[in-house]
Amino acid sequence: MNRARFVRLALFAFGLGIAAFVVRGTTRLLAPYGVAVALSAPLLFAAAALLAGLVVVATLDVTGIRPLE
Repeated sequence: MNRARFVRLALFAFGLGIAAFVVRGTTRLLAPYGVAVALSAPLLFAAAALLAGLVVVATLDVTGIRPLE
């Protein structure tokens, strides 16, 4: 993985996190709280999983096991 792709994925993960909060907020205007959480949870979990994967890749780069190109 090159550094530009790493940065794009990090920005995408933060965008997913922001989108989760926007979806939850706008859905609360039209539907109950449970529905809002159910619609926003997959976005938030995807963002968290992507960030966790990026932390692993960054740790491998810092330790020198698998450097970024």
